[in-house]
Amino acid sequence: MARIGILLSGCGVFDGAEIHESVLTLLAVVKRGHTPVFLAPDVAQREVVDHHRGQPVANEARNVRTEAARIARGPVLTPDDAGNLDALILPGGFGAAKNLTDFAVVGAGCASEPTTAALIRQMVGAGKPVGAWCIAPVVVAAALAGDPQVQLTIGCDPDASAAIEKMGARHVVKPVEGCLVDREHKIVSTPAYMLDADVAAVAVGIDGAVQAVCDLL
Repeated sequence: MARIGILLSGCGVFDGAEIHESVLTLLAVVKRGHTPVFLAPDVAQREVVDHHRGQPVANEARNVRTEAARIARGPVLTPDDAGNLDALILPGGFGAAKNLTDFAVVGAGCASEPTTAALIRQMVGAGKPVGAWCIAPVVVAAALAGDPQVQLTIGCDPDASAAIEKMGARHVVKPVEGCLVDREHKIVSTPAYMLDADVAAVAVGIDGAVQAVCDLL
């Protein structure tokens, strides 16, 4: 039984972790008999968004770790207190681009949140599998900054894929039901909601991507 970290960026597609992607990841990990370990950095969200209106909320502050606990249904570890993980998965949501990196603000020149970047580098350096869904591959690209040059997919969005390549990774186009497996570096990615897809198609892609992560254990 593997101990698989699920690194969340809050709770909610517009300012945190995408809830569908997070729950589908949890389900895929558990049904394969592995132990999920929820993680989130203990930092402030870049912004809070009213998900009903799709607009930022002025003068409201939330904590990424506290919000991630809504999905975890309980306590959440920080990346620097993760312990010995066998694999790591980052679901998407704009929190990946706002809270785990500043990609939403500066694009290809972004940097990863320090504890997140350190954990990703640790996992890749130890030859342990890392998965990244939706926009989360930009977090991996930023953390590694081309060393090593890994293969990633966010689907087919030209701006995001160009940014990933500027960060030193190589982008490969994939459909929502598919995933990209960089076997050399043990990194798996799938587009999920980066493409215009329904939850059934996203579920197929994430389930296959989790299986690919497990195959690399």
